[in-house]
Amino acid sequence: MDDLTLSGVVLAALVVLLLLRVPVGVALGGVSLLGLWKIVGAKSAWGLLAAVPYDFVASWNLSSVPMFLLMGYVCYHSQLTDGLFRIARVWLSWMPGGLAVASVGAAAGFSAVTGSSVACAAAMGRIAVPEMLRANYEKGLSAGTVAAAGTIGSMIPPSILLLIYGIYAELPVSQLFIAGLLPGLLTALLYAVMIVVRVMLKPELAPAAAERITWRDRFDALLSAWPVLVLIIGVFGGLFTGVFTPTEAGATGALMAFLIGFAQRTLTIGKIREAIVETLVTTAAIFVIAIGAILLTKFLALSGFTDFISDLVVARHTGQIELLIGSMCVLFFLGCFLDPIGIMLLTLPVFLPAMDKIGVDLIWYGVLMTKLLEIGLITPPVGLNVFVIKGIVGNLMTTEAIFKGILWFLAADIICVALLIAFPAITLYLPHLIK
Repeated sequence: MDDLTLSGVVLAALVVLLLLRVPVGVALGGVSLLGLWKIVGAKSAWGLLAAVPYDFVASWNLSSVPMFLLMGYVCYHSQLTDGLFRIARVWLSWMPGGLAVASVGAAAGFSAVTGSSVACAAAMGRIAVPEMLRANYEKGLSAGTVAAAGTIGSMIPPSILLLIYGIYAELPVSQLFIAGLLPGLLTALLYAVMIVVRVMLKPELAPAAAERITWRDRFDALLSAWPVLVLIIGVFGGLFTGVFTPTEAGATGALMAFLIGFAQRTLTIGKIREAIVETLVTTAAIFVIAIGAILLTKFLALSGFTDFISDLVVARHTGQIELLIGSMCVLFFLGCFLDPIGIMLLTLPVFLPAMDKIGVDLIWYGVLMTKLLEIGLITPPVGLNVFVIKGIVGNLMTTEAIFKGILWFLAADIICVALLIAFPAITLYLPHLIK
């Protein structure tokens, strides 16, 4: 069996294992090790297994992953982000579907301190969904809004997906972070416009707010959320002006979150323990998947598969748009079944060399890939954010009702992807400006 045929067999075995629900990291590492064993022999394969995980995990840049996760979990457990929904509610409740629009705005704000879509959906779900249900909002709209808005956490910095993409593709993480800002805000804007238009056409979806909100209420809400605003401005102001590296920004953010939580007396020993445990569990899961993906990359490179795909793309004169749309169809399909980080690390060894070969801007592609992985978080049958919200609402509504409420947001996401492809400047303007 030649090396290219072997690579096809290994990839087929990987697909079978994933369909059998074998954990992504285990499946990636297992098939890669067997493939390496066949190509370079047992001794060299075991040598790679010993060296690759350490070389990857020992990267200084990767230390920003647990730091940003810790910042988000500390903010969540010390309730520092509750004020974000209050700000959005008192400033936006006058609009048709104001509470739903406020949920989108609050999710965009929370994304700036978490980097995790699932954490964002969980935090906003506990605050916003009960509020909308009390206001007699339609159930599908209430749950669907928060599930979809949570996906913004994958795009607005500090995005864990963009961070991992930058480390893997050897791109400046700060450039990727700033590149994700306008697409993230565009997603929030399209969601908000869609909600307003739907409610204007069908007012029974979201009855008008009965409470009277004064200007004093609005400014009081701004004052109540000053800790999170200080955190966001301090961390990302330092990151984008070059004062901090991404690693230093994550560590600074985590430290500021602890200090603010202690100052407000909302951070207890028990909450600290919960935040640290969740950070460790999430970081370990990410690293196991990443190590498996690195081993797969080594195998595909040694087998000549990546060069074969790149040469095939060039020989067939495949255009950028054609290749982009093809890769996005693959990402969309995989998003229906797999975890976003697993999909990214599974497909990068194949897609990245091909994109680089035909001159696709890799920062632009990283944002597009992240956007497609966002969509996967709300597509059936395995939309992680949908099941997070279902866990929060319990028997108040069915999973089918939540997926039904998601459909309009999927339409907005498709429009967003089309705009990002048609107008690359939406993604690249800020990175080029800062550079």
